[in-house]
Amino acid sequence: MDLLLILTYAALCVAIFKLFRIPLNKWTVPTAVLGGIVLIGALIFTMNYNHPYSEVARAYFVSTPVVPAVSGLVVDVPVQGNTPLKKGDVLFRIDPTPFSNKVKSIKAQLVSARADLFRASELVKRNVGNRRDEDIATARVDDLQAQLNIAQFELDNTTVRAPGDGMVVHVSLRPGMMATRLPLRPSMVFIPAETQYFTAWMRQNSQLRLVLGDEAEVAFDGIPGKVFKGKVKNVLPVIGEGQVQPSGTLISYTGSPPAGRVPVVIEITDPDYEPYRAMMPGGSYGQAAIYSEHFHHVAIMRKILLRMASWMNYIFPFH
Repeated sequence: MDLLLILTYAALCVAIFKLFRIPLNKWTVPTAVLGGIVLIGALIFTMNYNHPYSEVARAYFVSTPVVPAVSGLVVDVPVQGNTPLKKGDVLFRIDPTPFSNKVKSIKAQLVSARADLFRASELVKRNVGNRRDEDIATARVDDLQAQLNIAQFELDNTTVRAPGDGMVVHVSLRPGMMATRLPLRPSMVFIPAETQYFTAWMRQNSQLRLVLGDEAEVAFDGIPGKVFKGKVKNVLPVIGEGQVQPSGTLISYTGSPPAGRVPVVIEITDPDYEPYRAMMPGGSYGQAAIYSEHFHHVAIMRKILLRMASWMNYIFPFH
């Protein structure tokens, strides 16, 4: 952005020198250079402070690791990649045989335990039985019922279903593979059908001008020549570079992460963005500018520069 401003000023100076035939000497050239330093420096300072800009912005999305509640051999994977799913649709099935056999075994034991409980209760009612035997029989029935509930839960979860509306982007699971309940090794990654979060990473010296509801504009690398209007939805109160987690190591200056940027969530409200919303993948990269209520006339220059940067995406599509 700053480079665009400098190049624009340089092109303007060249045009003025050519148009008015100003000679190049020790007075005119230093005057143009010093004038540019003062003018561009003041403009950049005013823009960066009152209308902050970030060349690092991205559309973030939530991914849900699919970890089965039971481990077993995969026998069926009916889900297709990149296909919209509804909550409850089947993702894959684990061989239910060992789990159904366990349910049958506990049910058989439960029938016998209930018969024992019935006999113990009848003997107690006739005053010829031992109350302790009845209590032991009752406890055994309750224990088997709890085991049956767990076994039935495991059997029901041999069919793994979509946790909500969304899709599975990449299906690499195949019948014959083992699906495990280890959280560090999910069988699939599910992408919920929800709004993405477009976050611009603003420099910390711009945070005094970050106000909720301020006007914002976004330019995506994947949509050259287009700038979309939005507004500041949220300014996150923490920066990842400053987080500390419990460990046996004290924080120190050595190895300290660099100064982070303030994450600002921007809601794109421009109706012209709707045709592009579905085609923009999660993680799309872009640029963003925020316009505060201070120095409105300077905001025009920021808007011009953002549009120039957007047009440059036709030439420089990669960072």
